[in-house]
Amino acid sequence: MSHTRHAQPWLYRMLTPDGRQSLHRRLLSFLLVPLMLMLLIESLVIYSGALIYSNHVHDSDLADSVVTLAEMLSKQDMGDQISAQARFLLEYDPQGHNYFNVSSQKHGLLAGTASLLPPADLSLDRAPRLFDLIVDRRPVRAATVRIPSRHDPGDQLTLTIAETLHDRHQRAKEILLLTIPAQAILIAAVFALVWYGVRIGLRVLDPLTERLAAREHDLAPIGDADVPVEILPLTRIIDALFARLRGTLALQDRFIADAAHQLRTPLAGLRVHVERAQADPSPATVHDALEHIQRLTHRASRTSTQLLALTRAQLPEPENRPMDPLDLNLLIPELVGLRVHEALAAGVDLGYDGSDMPVWIEGDRATLQELLDNLIDNALRYAGRRSVVTVGVALNGGRPMLSIEDNGPGVPPAFLARLGERFFRVPGSDEEGTGLGLAIVQRIAQRHRARVLYLRSNEGGLRVEVLFPPLGK
Repeated sequence: MSHTRHAQPWLYRMLTPDGRQSLHRRLLSFLLVPLMLMLLIESLVIYSGALIYSNHVHDSDLADSVVTLAEMLSKQDMGDQISAQARFLLEYDPQGHNYFNVSSQKHGLLAGTASLLPPADLSLDRAPRLFDLIVDRRPVRAATVRIPSRHDPGDQLTLTIAETLHDRHQRAKEILLLTIPAQAILIAAVFALVWYGVRIGLRVLDPLTERLAAREHDLAPIGDADVPVEILPLTRIIDALFARLRGTLALQDRFIADAAHQLRTPLAGLRVHVERAQADPSPATVHDALEHIQRLTHRASRTSTQLLALTRAQLPEPENRPMDPLDLNLLIPELVGLRVHEALAAGVDLGYDGSDMPVWIEGDRATLQELLDNLIDNALRYAGRRSVVTVGVALNGGRPMLSIEDNGPGVPPAFLARLGERFFRVPGSDEEGTGLGLAIVQRIAQRHRARVLYLRSNEGGLRVEVLFPPLGK
């Protein structure tokens, strides 16, 4: 636990004291971070705007200053020197970061910083020109103007003054500091409103929570009546879960009812024959009773086995359960071979008629074996002794087909459509059965997306065809 807390500290800030995740805290956390980023971005935007405004004001003052000093110098007859008054105005700077340059076209530098050079293409014009450069490793903003010399008409004076960017940034910071408290108050107000809105907004789930809490054994769908749109995917998943659970419970109830229905007769017969043997302990009566008990026990055992098999076949199939590629032309002969001895004991000729090429399907080997066993059981039971049962594999119209047919008495055409129903047995049949074998076949075929057809064979018996979808479709 300590390792997880160290690895994801942000997650635990969104947990309640008992360690559960809090949707309320999670929403607030996801909203607070963007609000803080918005405050940071807005501060940068405000500072950039303030700096642009400060640069504009300082550029205007710098241009006015160079024009004023140019007019002052133009009125003085200074030769190759500047007056003390002009020098004082140029050199004065409380921060000590200002620079100036006064140069003559003929006499060169008259005063100031030699490295403060104006642009080479400067023309004789009263309009000042602003530019950037580096002086003493400091970025500065400069304004320059060129005027004619009063002392020498053939000479020109160039006046340049510059200032560092310190004051400009200082003014921008002052503007930013003035706006931050207001922005912080606004962000705090927005966060308080968001906190209140999230708290009130989550109360829309209260009716749904109360409605679900009032249920005991009700698995009816939740519905969409009072469910917010954002919660609909969750409630629909829960409804699907309820539906599967209802199906499972219905299957359980059906199994209990079927078991009670099918086991009632053999159990009642067992009780009758036990009482008969107790009432008449003669060897003949006891022997006859034991034969009946053995037959009824076998019937009860087969019924319970068939019921369990049908229940397994009816259980919901896991969506991600893989199906394997199977060659019916290899699998079915192997499975038929396992039943040959039983067929011989029943007096039935069990054979196989295969294809000349592989017949591939996607399926589950275990359930396919159960499907084939139930088809063979049905044929052995109802075809009769000295009958012929043939299991075949072929391609029918491009679809893999498993078939089994016999030359027994068959099924009247009126009852062919009902084969596969649970507990249905053809009227007039003398053989004992549960009526579940073909129902199991039907369910297993559905799991394989196969279709089961019940037909009359060419020999007059029953022919069952199981048509599978082609491999990969």
